[in-house]
Amino acid sequence: MKLASRLDHIEPFYVMECAKAADAIARSPACDPARGGEPMIFLNIGEPDFTAPPLVQDAAERCLRGGRTQYTHATGLPALRERIAAWYAQRFGVDVDPGRIVITAGASAALQLATLALFEPGDEVLMPDPSYPCNRHFVSATGATPRLLSASPQARFQLDAASARAHWTPATRGVLLASPSNPTGTSIAPAEMAAIVQAVRERGGVTLVDEIYLGLSYDDAFGASALTLGDDVISINSFSKYFSMTGWRLGWLVLPPALVPAVEKLAQNLYICASSIAQQAALACFEPESIAEYERRRAAFRERRDMVVPALNALGLTVPVAPDGAFYAWADCSRFNASSWDFCFDMMQRAHVALTPGRDFGPAAAERYLRLSFASSLPQLQEALARLKRELA
Repeated sequence: MKLASRLDHIEPFYVMECAKAADAIARSPACDPARGGEPMIFLNIGEPDFTAPPLVQDAAERCLRGGRTQYTHATGLPALRERIAAWYAQRFGVDVDPGRIVITAGASAALQLATLALFEPGDEVLMPDPSYPCNRHFVSATGATPRLLSASPQARFQLDAASARAHWTPATRGVLLASPSNPTGTSIAPAEMAAIVQAVRERGGVTLVDEIYLGLSYDDAFGASALTLGDDVISINSFSKYFSMTGWRLGWLVLPPALVPAVEKLAQNLYICASSIAQQAALACFEPESIAEYERRRAAFRERRDMVVPALNALGLTVPVAPDGAFYAWADCSRFNASSWDFCFDMMQRAHVALTPGRDFGPAAAERYLRLSFASSLPQLQEALARLKRELA
């Protein structure tokens, strides 16, 4: 069977390859407590250990019992678009017209819709290295070329305006950023984000910002939405991270008004609408009781970060830039192994701790860095760090 040539530009998702290896080791006698083994601790996947709060679960059950499972508009439930707009006003002080919001089947569908609407073969899109691999693959799937620019610790592992200006070519169509970032947990400072948007705007390009971890910001200096910079900024967001609804597959886009009809047309043809049950349930995310619970969880993630980062530094797994959002630490393991891939597999075998090597996130420092997710409970994190200390001593 002949496969489409676009697959040649899509690399394997190594995070998942590592997860399969970790699962296999976890099923071995070495990880069987009944045989004196220690269970695998999974710090490799970016999924909150919290699930959807009670009001959200109750709303989904009522939706099912009431038979409210029909298609919605391709752009989503009007009530949900309005609640998201109100959340932006309350949380970030930005006025967003609900008509600019399109509900999607997760942030992945949001990125697919935006990239399909904007990019085509021959275009280039500037992105930082390191960055989340699927984002560049969405660009590649359109036939455009993701151009990864090495981002240093001094730049918070993020693209900056100077780099965007220096690498802009006639083929450049725009930039795709993430703030806070996966894998580093670092954000772009508001002044730098404004400079990037202005540089792109002056060159007739588009700025897309993946903001799916924005709710999980821990530092007021970085907790602003790029939407404050103008209606031409495209924001991608999700109910997966801050709102703890990973498997519900629900996200959204905030678009320039002129782009909404094009994205709506694509959504109608590609998947009709996001899950109606997930949309009905997500209305309950914005109730005061749910928001209070999300804020308690955000404080818990901050507490985990404040324990994990100093501990990693003490172990010699240096975190050059402390994460100000999300739930990841981007740690340098070169003191122990020239290959983060080999180091992570070694720790899986010896410490029974699953980590993510840097290979997925771009070539610039793939062998030097690893990603640790602190989305697990404090006791699990403490046990994992103790095991790493044991093996690295």
